[in-house]
Amino acid sequence: MATGDTFPRLVEIMARLLAPNGCPWDREQTLDTLRPFLVEESYEVLDALARGNVEDHREELGDLLMQVVFQAALRQETGQFDVDGVIAAICDKLVRRHPHVFADAKAGTSAEVLAQWEQIKQSEKPKTGKKRVLDGVPFGPALARAQKIGNKCGKVGFDWPGWQGSFDKVGEEVREVREALDSGDAAATHAEIGDLLFAIVNVSRKVGVDAEQALVDATEKFQRRFEIVEDLLATRGKTPEQSNLEEMDALWNDAKKIHSERK
Repeated sequence: MATGDTFPRLVEIMARLLAPNGCPWDREQTLDTLRPFLVEESYEVLDALARGNVEDHREELGDLLMQVVFQAALRQETGQFDVDGVIAAICDKLVRRHPHVFADAKAGTSAEVLAQWEQIKQSEKPKTGKKRVLDGVPFGPALARAQKIGNKCGKVGFDWPGWQGSFDKVGEEVREVREALDSGDAAATHAEIGDLLFAIVNVSRKVGVDAEQALVDATEKFQRRFEIVEDLLATRGKTPEQSNLEEMDALWNDAKKIHSERK
C-alpha cells in the first residue's frame, strides 16, 4: 500500500457518520460549532511536538486531519466543494509557487525561495489599488492577533496615550460588561467581554508584555496550583468532587505557597 492510500477510508468514515442513519452528534455540527475544535486540535499538535512525544504527535495529527475532512464534508453537503477540491487546490498552489522545482525558474537558496514565494503570492491577489493599515495581519491566536493589530494602529497614531490611557479603557469596559450582564443580553455580554479582552491586550502591549504568553503562563500556574489542591485533598481522603469551595479556597492559599517554594 502506497503512502496516502489510507486517506479514502477516513473520507468514507466521515461520510458514514454524517449519513441520515449516522451519528446524531456529528450530524448536528456546523462550520461554526467546529471552529473551537479546529483551534483545540491545532494546539494539541503543537503540545505533542513541544513534549517530543512521537505517538501523541501521530494521534493529534490524525485528530487535526479529521477536522479538515469534517469541514470539507459539510461544504460538500451544500454543494460548495469537497475534500478532493481541497486537495486539488493545495496541490495546484504548491506546484505554482515552486517553479524552481516544477518549472524552469531558478532559486538556489532559502532566501530566494521565500522571495519568489511572496512575489507569486502577491501576483495571485486581486489588485484593489488600496493598501490598508491592517493589511497583512495574519489570523492566529486571538490575543496575539489583537496585540499586532493594536500595535499597527498605534504606529499611525490611533491609540490611547501611554499605558494609563489604555488602563482607563479597561475600567470602562469592565463597567460595560457588568451592564450587559445585568441586562441579561447574551449578545451584548459576548461583545463587551470581547471589548474587555481587547482593552487588556492593549495594556499588555503598552508595557511590553506578550499577552498570549502571559495567559499561557497564568493558565499553567493555575493548573499547577490546582493540582496541589488535589494532592492536599487526597491526604484528607477526598477528591475535588467530595470537597466544597470553602475548603478548596483555603487549600488554594497553601497551594500558592507550596508552588512558590517549588520554583
